[in-house]
Amino acid sequence: MRAFRRSRHQFVAVFNPDEAGTLSILASQVIALLEDRGSHDSDPALLRLLPDAYSDDAEASAEFRRFTADDLASRKAANGRRIVADLATAAGSTSATAVKVDAQAAEAWVRSLTDIRLTIAARLGIEADDDLGSEDPAMRDLYDWLGFVQGSLVDCMDR
Repeated sequence: MRAFRRSRHQFVAVFNPDEAGTLSILASQVIALLEDRGSHDSDPALLRLLPDAYSDDAEASAEFRRFTADDLASRKAANGRRIVADLATAAGSTSATAVKVDAQAAEAWVRSLTDIRLTIAARLGIEADDDLGSEDPAMRDLYDWLGFVQGSLVDCMDR
C-alpha cells in the first residue's frame, strides 16, 4: 500500500488487491460482530467496541448500554460498510488501485480502522500501548499495518 496523500479535497491511497481484500474482510468481520452481538455479548472484542460507561456500577452501566448500544453499534457498522464500499473496486482488481475518499469518508475510515485495531488488540491481548500481546506474528504485523494505514490518513487530514 502506498500511504494516503491529499489531493485537493480528497485523500488517495493505492492498495494492491490483497491489501484491499484483507481490509474489506476485516471491516466485514467487525460489522458482523456488531450486528450479531447478542450471541457474542461476552466477547472481549465486543466489550472493547462497546465499553461499559460506569466500570464501578454494573446496574448503571447496563442501563446506559440499553439506551446507547444499538445506536453506537449501528454507527460503527456504517463506518465499516463505508470502507468495504470504498475498497470494492480495488479488492476486485488484478492490479494496484487508487482509492479516493472525501473528508466525510475519511472520518468514517479513521473510526472504523480504530474499531478493527481494537478488535485485533482484544484478540492479541493488548491492553496498553507498550503491551506485546500474544506471540502471533501475522496478527501483530496486521495490527501494525492497520496502524500505518490509519496513521497515513490521519496525517493527511491534519494538513
